[in-house]
Formats: sequence, C-alpha cells, structure tokens
Amino acid sequence: MRGGARQAAMRQEPASGTRAHARVVVYEQPLNERVRTLLRLEMLFRRTRHNLARSTPWDSRAALEGLLEIMAITGRSDLRSEILKELERLAGVLGELASDPRVDQQRLARVLGEMDALVDVLRHGNGRFGDALKDNEFLAAVRQRVAIPGGTCGFDVPALQFWLEQPPELRRGDLEAWLAVFAPVETAAELILRLIRESAVPTRVVAEGGFFQRNLEGGRLCQMVRVGLPGGQGIYPEVSGGRHRVTVRFLEHDIRGGRPRQTTRDVPFDFTCCTL
Repeated sequence: MRGGARQAAMRQEPASGTRAHARVVVYEQPLNERVRTLLRLEMLFRRTRHNLARSTPWDSRAALEGLLEIMAITGRSDLRSEILKELERLAGVLGELASDPRVDQQRLARVLGEMDALVDVLRHGNGRFGDALKDNEFLAAVRQRVAIPGGTCGFDVPALQFWLEQPPELRRGDLEAWLAVFAPVETAAELILRLIRESAVPTRVVAEGGFFQRNLEGGRLCQMVRVGLPGGQGIYPEVSGGRHRVTVRFLEHDIRGGRPRQTTRDVPFDFTCCTL
C-alpha cells in the first residue's frame, strides 16, 4: 500500500468540500470473499435494525427474517477466526503509522484501542456466533420454513402467528435479546469496513464511452472498489476486478424492463481503490 492511502484513514478531514452538497450514490464492489461477507452482514444488520425500530407485526416479521439470515451467515465455523485475522492484520498496518507526524495520533490510538478490546472479546468466545440460540425451538421452527415461498403462513408456523400477536414491546425485546448475541460480529464488521473505506481518498476520473479500466499497483491488494456517481443520471456501474485490474462499465437502466446497455456518453465519477 502506498503511504498516502494508509494515512488517509487517520488524517483530520476538512468539515466541508467543493462537492459537499452534491448527492452522490456510492456503489461498492468487494474484491475478496472476506470483505464480501462483511458487506453482507453489514446490510443485514442495518436492515434488521431498521425494521426493529418499527412496531407493526409486519416489521417484526421482517426483522426476524433478517435475524435468521444473520444466523445463516454467522453459522460458518471459520467466521470467528477470519474476523480475528482481519482485525490483527489491520492493527499491524495501522501500528506502522504510530511515528508518522502527519497522522492524527489521538484518533489512531482510539481506533487501536477499539480493535484491541474487540479482539479480546472475540478470542474469549467459543464456537460459532449464534450458538447461544441453537436450542431456541421457536427460531428453529421459523428458520425451517422461511426459505419456502409463503412458508411462514399462520397454518405453517402457528407459533410465529402467536408471537406476532404479542405487544410490540415484547416482540422488540425478544428481537433485541436475540440480536445482542451477534454484537461482537456486528461491531467488528462496522469497524473493519469503516477502516477499509477510509483508507483512500476518491479520485475524479472519466469513463470514456461508459467504460473505465485501471491497472492496480503492486503492494497490498485492493480490498474494495468504490464508485461515486451523482444521482439522477439514469445509469449505474457494473464493476469487476481481480488482483491486477478493475473494470467499470456504466449501464443505462431500461424502465420498460429491457436488457441494460452500456452508455455511449462519457461519465465523470469518483473512483476509490481501498487497499488498507
């Protein structure tokens, strides 16, 4: 990794910029399986908490389905060790910045402290995330049916219908207690992804004729590509990448449901290769 990219995560950023008020949609493409899993978990936790904050039975049903998807991903036996490896790798990279005068040392110390505390919690945990819920008969019954289209109707899982009829505060309390089991992995995913995203600053580039390709520099591998595009243009990026290059194609959305086509116009956008 180039020094500037590493230091970007710990520098003081200005309060505003020339495009501070522009509405920019950021599309992210993970370039390895570890980041891909963390992005999926981040989305599931956010979606589940969004529905958890609401009080209707439909919201509780959606939050419960999100919880079950989290359980499915965190049921991998190697996930705990993978997260620990990533935290330890990031701690080693950030530790190299301790003597750099351009780095906000207070912020760096705070982040390293967060990582140390989280690593300690993860190391003292045993088994898979969510093992504390494996004997919950209610969750097991719903999980067995949720993959079937319409499989959680009242006649399929009467216990679910009964639970959904309970007062909102009771349903919310159950969901919060179940979700708390996954607090370490939720915190780890948020921290790791935040550091990766902040590890580099965007570069304004142009996709000529809707096509952009960049060869990746040597050193540390790019973990994630971020494409920032002003909204309202009727196009979206399709990103692909590997160890040596990244390709971005901008496709025009067909509101009639036809096949999207690559735009022929030049597209300015913000490109970020996160290499922390």
